[in-house]
Parts: sequence; structure tokens; C-alpha cells
Amino acid sequence: MHEFARHTDVRAALADPALVPELPAADGGPVGASVAWLRATVARFSSGEPHRRRRAFVETELARLEPAALWSAVAAGTDGEVRVRLVHALAEALEMPQPREVAEAVTIVAGAYFGGADPAADEAVARLVALLAPEDADESALEAAANRIGLLVQACAATAALVDAAAGGNVPLARVLRETPPVRTMRRIAVRATRVAGQDIADGDVVLLDLAAAQSAHPVPVTFGAPPRVCPGRAHALALANGLLQRPLTAFAHLHHQAAPLLLPNAWDYASAAALAAQGFNAIGTTSLGVAAALGLPDGAAATAAATVALARRLGRGTFLFTVDAEGGFSDDPEEVAELARRLYDAGAAGINLEDGRSDGTLASVELHAAKIAAVKAAVPALFVNARTDTHWLGCQEEETAERLAVYEQAGADGVFVPGLSDPDGITALIGALVVPLNILYAPTGPDLTELAALGVRRISLGSLLYRRALAAAVTTATDIRDGRSTDLSAPSYTEVQATSVLRAADSRT
Repeated sequence: MHEFARHTDVRAALADPALVPELPAADGGPVGASVAWLRATVARFSSGEPHRRRRAFVETELARLEPAALWSAVAAGTDGEVRVRLVHALAEALEMPQPREVAEAVTIVAGAYFGGADPAADEAVARLVALLAPEDADESALEAAANRIGLLVQACAATAALVDAAAGGNVPLARVLRETPPVRTMRRIAVRATRVAGQDIADGDVVLLDLAAAQSAHPVPVTFGAPPRVCPGRAHALALANGLLQRPLTAFAHLHHQAAPLLLPNAWDYASAAALAAQGFNAIGTTSLGVAAALGLPDGAAATAAATVALARRLGRGTFLFTVDAEGGFSDDPEEVAELARRLYDAGAAGINLEDGRSDGTLASVELHAAKIAAVKAAVPALFVNARTDTHWLGCQEEETAERLAVYEQAGADGVFVPGLSDPDGITALIGALVVPLNILYAPTGPDLTELAALGVRRISLGSLLYRRALAAAVTTATDIRDGRSTDLSAPSYTEVQATSVLRAADSRT
């Protein structure tokens, strides 16, 4: 048996098509009435075309569920043991009949799922199949029932272990996954001879992947697998864990855990924010370029701290959710950044964007940026921290992006932002390594909103695009009129602008 303990080995092994999950015995046991049959019929223990078909079914089932709804549902329930509660919430969301009975049977099956004989587990499988498949079910219907059961079983033990490891504190789940991974090992079998990380593996060799050792030595977790077999239920499992831990889900955070990603337009003053909110956008961001340029100041040079706080106070008198682009926090002192965050939150901000790029074209140290994130979360736990890395704009390697974001997650970031990343393969690979939602900057030449959603992106920002377009439209209109060219003069009326942009004499929201 080969053992791969180093992170690079584990990730390479997971990505090697010659290494597949250890397959069940050829004898799958009684159809619809045994754990052996279940293992032989689910995506988790299959390969090739059966795996693709079964995984597609599971992905379709999960696509019906919003992680935020699972988070709220399981947080509301307090009846029963942790594993029963989480499976019950998932079964109910999937509209399964008798979800409590389903949950209790699944917890029995979970105990025997990864090996060992258990007559009680076989009986539980039979009960579940009777509940989830018609009496005259054909092979296809039985396979669907098996993969619905497998989905619940997969969520059961690992998610409960994550909750147990995180209980009694407020440690970010990304750090718990690295320090106390609920899944400590994975097994793969070679279906043909291959070579991984300099080691020859013969056809039929069993490879034990030591995830615990790998994650203790490297910031990027592999608990949820790696491409091409990243766990499709990662976001749902994390939402269930957060709900069971009774961690609050703010209205703004909720927007990052839905089936559709949050499209975030960025405003530069109260009028632009109010006009966007009036068009039904769920939340508004600010653009540091727009705020700086409107004042004749440089962007990214920590020159607009006072103006940013003042804008937040104006926006806080509106009725919409908003998040503030605060460059690098306008300071390299984490406590000063935390104090700024507290002022923004008191003004009404629901989130803050903190970037590690510097005005001289370099990156702040990982440790410094992580310290800023941790200080903000300690000072204002309810403020959504979106940790931005400028690695792609500065031409850094993909590995550095993943490593930086892993550290930022473990420091407490609620989301991460990689402007300049637009390659679909790169997005897919990065999401496979993330725990928190990924934010992408919309690029006219990159994937559209539908494609980004399908890739798993959870927030799409427009950045300074609207401000730059507004400048272009103003200049074009003025020069067209001056030069006698026809021009499009459609615009909101004076009355309409007054109706949306005049500040109300109301107290700031908290």
C-alpha cells in the first residue's frame, strides 16, 4: 500500500484519473436491501460513465436547494441529536416523505457505509428504499433512490464531525477543516499503472491519502476533494454546519448562499446608489476609484478614509444593504483597520472589502492582511468581510492565489474576491479549494452571469465599470452636442432624480 502524506502528493493523487475510489466488491448484495448494494450503486464509489451519470443526478438534486435556507432551517430546530437534525433538514428540503424516519434510518446506514457488515444497517437501507422508490421501481428508479440515500449519508457523519470539532467556540470553519479535518483519510485504487509525485504505482495498488497530515502542512484544505471530483455538496454541508453551530446569518451574508449569485453594482455617491437600489438590486457596493476620482484623489493610496466613512454615513440613511470598498483598510495597523470597520458598521454598512494589493504594485504580506481580517471580525463579527487578493492583476501564480485565500478564510473572511480571474478552468479549480463564497469581477470579455453561476461563483461585482461608463456617457453627450452630432438624450427626469436621491432625515441604520 502506498501512502501519500504531503499536500502536493494528495492533491496530485486526487487529480490523477488512474486513481479512483476503492470500488465495492463485485457482489453488491440484495438489490435495494443492503449497504453493499448501496455502495455499489452510488456516485461516491463508482467510476467512469456510471460515476458521471450518478454525480449528475446528485448535482441536480442539490441544485434545488439553497444553502442559506438549509442554514436557517437547521438553526431553527433544536430537537434531537446533531446527525438526525442535519439529515432531517436536508431530507425535508429535498421533499422526501417522512423526513424524521428517513433521518433516523440514515444515521444507522452511515455507521456501516465505509465498511463492515451490519444487519441493522441493511434493514435501514431497505426501509429507505421503500420510502424513496415506488414498489415496482425499475433499475433506474432504484439507482436514483440509492444516490438520494448516498447524498444524505455523505452529509451525515462528516458534517456532524465538523460540528463537533467546531463546537464551543467561534473558530472559522476553514481553520477547523485544516486543523481538525472531519475526513482524515481517503483511499484510492490504481486502475492502471501511474506515477504520482515521483512514485511509481502499479495497477491494482491501493493508495491511502492522509488528508490530516497534508492539511497540517499546507494552508489549502482538501477535505472536500479536488478536481475533477470536488464534493458537489460542499456549500450545503458548510451551511448545515454553521446552522447547527447557531452561527448567525445576516441578511447580506444570506445573499451569498443562494442558488443564484449576488450581482453587486458599485456606486460612487448616494444618488448612484439610490438609483441602483430603486432598480431592485439586492445590495449595493461602493467603488474606491469612483469615490477617489470624484474628489480628485488617487485610488489605492489610503487617501480617502474620511470620504469613505462620510459616504457610508450617507448610504446608511437609505433603505438598502450596502458594502464598502475600503482599499487595504487605509492603514497597516490591524487595530486601526478594525476601528474603521466599526465606524463603517455603525454607519450602516453590511460589509467591507479589504484588498492586499498596494499602490506600488506589490502585495501586502499574507500575515499582515490576515491580521487585518481577524481584527475586523473580532471587533465587528456581523460585518461581512470580503478578502480581496490582487494576485491575478499582478501576474502571480495560481498556487499563490489559493494559498493566500486559504489563509484569509482561516483568519475569518466571510468571502474572497479575485479581480482579474476570468478563466473558467481557473475559477473551477479555485472554487474546489475554497470554503467561503468566491467573488469575481465581471469582465465583458469573460464568462457571462449564467456561466459564472454555473461555475459556482457566488458574487459578481461590477467594480468601477459603472463609474467609468457614466464618465464616458457624460463626455460623449457633451461633445456630441458641441459638435452638432445626434446623440441619445434619454435620462431620468429632474423629478425622478430628486425622488430617489434626496437624503431622508432619518437615523442611520445599525
